[in-house]
Amino acid sequence: MQQNDTLRSNVSPEERYRLLVDAVTDCAIYMLDPDGFVVSWNSGARRLKGYTEQEIVGRHFSQFYLPEDAAAGAPVRALSTAQREGRFDAEGWRVRKDGQRFWAHVVIDSIVAPDGVLLGYAKVTRDLTERRAAEESLRRSEMQFGLLVQGVTDYAIYMLDPNGIVTNWNAGAERIKGYKPQEVIGTHFSRFYREEDRTAGKPKAALQAAAAEGRFESEGWRVRKDGTEFWASVVIDPIRGASDEIIGFAKVTRDVTEKRDARIQLERAREALFQSQKLDAIGQLTGGVAHDFNNLLMVVLSSLEMLKRRIPQDEMSTRLIDNAVQGAKRGVTLTQRMLAFARRQDLEPVAVYLQDVVRGMKDLLERSLGSMVSIVLDLRSELLPVLIDPNQFELAILNLAVNARDAMPNGGTLTIGTRLERVGADVPGLRPGDYVCLSIADTGSGMSEADLARAMEPFYTTKGVGKGTGLGLPMVHGLAAQSGGQFVLRSAERIGTTAELWLPVATVGVEPAEPAAPRGPAASAGPLMVVAVDDDALVLAGTIAMLEDLGHTVLAASSAQQALDLTLNQPAVNLVITDQAMPHMTGSELIARLASERPQLPVILATGYSEAAERLATMALRLAKPFDQYELADAISRALAKRKNDPA
Repeated sequence: MQQNDTLRSNVSPEERYRLLVDAVTDCAIYMLDPDGFVVSWNSGARRLKGYTEQEIVGRHFSQFYLPEDAAAGAPVRALSTAQREGRFDAEGWRVRKDGQRFWAHVVIDSIVAPDGVLLGYAKVTRDLTERRAAEESLRRSEMQFGLLVQGVTDYAIYMLDPNGIVTNWNAGAERIKGYKPQEVIGTHFSRFYREEDRTAGKPKAALQAAAAEGRFESEGWRVRKDGTEFWASVVIDPIRGASDEIIGFAKVTRDVTEKRDARIQLERAREALFQSQKLDAIGQLTGGVAHDFNNLLMVVLSSLEMLKRRIPQDEMSTRLIDNAVQGAKRGVTLTQRMLAFARRQDLEPVAVYLQDVVRGMKDLLERSLGSMVSIVLDLRSELLPVLIDPNQFELAILNLAVNARDAMPNGGTLTIGTRLERVGADVPGLRPGDYVCLSIADTGSGMSEADLARAMEPFYTTKGVGKGTGLGLPMVHGLAAQSGGQFVLRSAERIGTTAELWLPVATVGVEPAEPAAPRGPAASAGPLMVVAVDDDALVLAGTIAMLEDLGHTVLAASSAQQALDLTLNQPAVNLVITDQAMPHMTGSELIARLASERPQLPVILATGYSEAAERLATMALRLAKPFDQYELADAISRALAKRKNDPA
C-alpha cells in the first residue's frame, strides 16, 4: 500500500491523464491546435486510423476526410462549429491510412483558456461501421418489407391501432375495398362490415377474440366503398410491445367470392348428382314394381272379360264386373305413370309444335280447372317443332295444370308459356343445342324446400289422403327424360310454383306425322298353333285362356328355353308370344335365337317395357301389357300380316 502511494506521488496529474487516455483503444482521442494540426495521439487513434504517433503528429486532421469532403470544406466547418458553439457532433465517412473507409462518430470540443483564448480542440472518434451496416440492413429490410406489402394486390394488408383505427393501407386493400389511403386511414375498420353486423358488435368481437386467442380467423360478407358486397376471408393478429401490451393489430383480408361461388356450385352439382342417382334407383325399383302390377292387372282384366261373356247377363252381375274392370283400368293408368317415371313407357313420338297443342287444349283446361282459375297463354309463334308423344304430352300438361289448381284453392292465375332457348355445354342434364321450353306458372301457395326436394319421388304428395297418387310429377319427369329433355320445378312458399318442360328441337326436315286412323275390328285369323311363354303362371294362364277362346291351339312354356325347344321341335308352330323379363334367357334373346333358326316365324313380344321393342322392331311385333282379348287378336293379325309382307 505504501509503495502504491509512493508511485502515485511520483506521477503528475497530467501524466496520469495521459496514461488514462492512451489506455483507451475503442476510441481515437487526440488533440488539435487552433489550426487543426494534430498535437497528440492515443493508442485508440493508432488502432482505428492506422497511423503511428510519429507519422501523424504535426499533420492536419483533414487528411482523415474523404477527398471530396475535404475539398468541400467539411474540416473547416467542423472546427468553426466547435469554436462557435463549443462542440461539434456528427457522423460521416472517414479514411484510414490504408485508404479504407469507415463510418465514424466524431465529437470535437473546443479548449479555451480562462482568459478566453482558444488553445485547441479535443477530438474523439468512434468506428460505427458495423452498427451502421446493421442499421442499414434493418432499414433495407424494412423498406423491402414495405415494398412487398405495398406490392401485394391480391390481399388487403393493413394495420389497426388498439381501438381498431386504420393506421396504414396497402395497394391490395385499395384494389379490394376501393378506398384510397387518405380516405380510410384514421377511420374505424368497422366501416367495412354490413350494417347489421356492426349493430351486432362483430368488429369489436373480432378484436377481442384476436387479443384473447392470439389470432382471429373467419369468413363473411364485407362491403366495398361503392356499396357492393364480397365474401371475405379475414385474419387478425395482435401486435404486442416489449412489455407484452397490445399496441395494434395486423389485418389481412382476401376476396374469396369466386372461390365461395365455385364451392357452392360444386355442392349443388353434388346434390344434383345425388338426386339423380336417387331418382334413378327409385326408377329401377318403380319399373320393376310396375312390371309386376302389369302382369297382375292383365290377369284380372282378361279374367273379367272372359267371365263377363260366360255368366248370365243380369244387371247386377254386369255392373259388378264393369266396376271391377274400371278399377283394374285405373290400376293400369297408375302403372303407366310408374313406367313413365322409370322411363320405360312405350312412346310414339311425332314432330309437334307445342304452342299448337296448348292452344288446342285451352277449352279442356278451362273446363277442368274451373272459373276461379284464370288461364293466360304466352306462346311464341316462331318456335320450332319437337319430337314427343302428343298424348303423353297432353296428359303431362293436364297433370301440371290440375296440380296448379289444387295449389290455388281461392283462385289465381295460371300462365302457360313457350320459348326457344339455346343450351350450352355447361348446363347439367341437357345436351348442347336448341330447346323449346314450356313453362306452367301458378300464383298458389308454393312448396317448402323440403317438399320441393322430394316432389319427383313416386307416391310422395302434399295433398290430403285420397286426393293424389303422387305419380303426376314423376310421370312428367320420366316423359321429359325419355324424350331427351328435362323437367325443372321451382317453387317458393306463398309465391307460387313454376314447372318447366325442356324438350330438344326436332331434327331439321322432320314433318309432323299424320294421326293414325282408328282401327276397326281385328281381322279373324284362322286357327293357329301358338307357343305362349311367360314365367308368371297367372299371366300365362290368362294368355292361354284368351288364345284358346279365339280358337287357337296353345303350347305353354314357363321359360324361354322351354319355348325355344317347343318351337324348334314342332314345325307346325305358327306363332310365338313371349314375355320380356324372364330368368336365364330374356324375351329379346329368345326372339334373336328364333330369328336365326326360323326367320319366317311371326313373334309377338308382350311387355310393359319399351326398350326391348325398340331394339327388336324388325324381328317382332310389340304388344303392350296389360292387353285384352281384342288387342291380342289385333296383334296376332298384324304379326301375321307383317311377316307375310316381309321380303323372304
